[in-house]
Amino acid sequence: MESIASTIQDIAILAAPILIAVTFHEVAHGWIADRLGDPTARLLGRLTLNPIKHLDPIGTLVFFLTRMIGWAKPVPVNPLNFRDPLKGMMWVAIAGPVTNLFLAAVSAAILRLLIASGILFDPSISFVMKPVYMMIQMSVIINVGLAVFNVIPIPPLDGSKVLMGLLSREQAEVFARLEPYGFIILILFIMTNIDRMILSPIIGFTVSLLLGGIF
Repeated sequence: MESIASTIQDIAILAAPILIAVTFHEVAHGWIADRLGDPTARLLGRLTLNPIKHLDPIGTLVFFLTRMIGWAKPVPVNPLNFRDPLKGMMWVAIAGPVTNLFLAAVSAAILRLLIASGILFDPSISFVMKPVYMMIQMSVIINVGLAVFNVIPIPPLDGSKVLMGLLSREQAEVFARLEPYGFIILILFIMTNIDRMILSPIIGFTVSLLLGGIF
């Protein structure tokens, strides 16, 4: 019973940060695409803050298992609507991780303000403030994790689109041949724990930088 209660508590604490992180990440992609001339996401109803529209079952499960990384359902983008498809996709891709870093910074600032105010240490409301503290802390970790994970240059992650935007057209065409195998490479990357060896130090450093002595 204790383990069940602990699992329920973990889900309750993680749910809001994960939903907010993936929702804003995908909406940022769609919003930038719309601004650059591609209305696909808007016309398909993906420029919404309804998290159900953006959740990917496997990616969400990975979030709960790792507590740091995962992915959402990609927002549909038609690069042919951009003046320069490669550069357009690059800016659309960058929007997601940048939004998550912004959310992480905002969450860290809120946590610092709560600590400075002393309200977190008021014993009369500790039953409320302790979960709030944990949720905001997880918001920092998850948003940093989502940003760092997504800049890996493996299709279909955002980093692959950024890399293609920086390569010459010929080089980008060669790199694009990896796309059919991207998801398999990504799963192997996670299953072999290479992701933790490479990403965990980067995520830990960034979170510590944002939270200072709090983390």
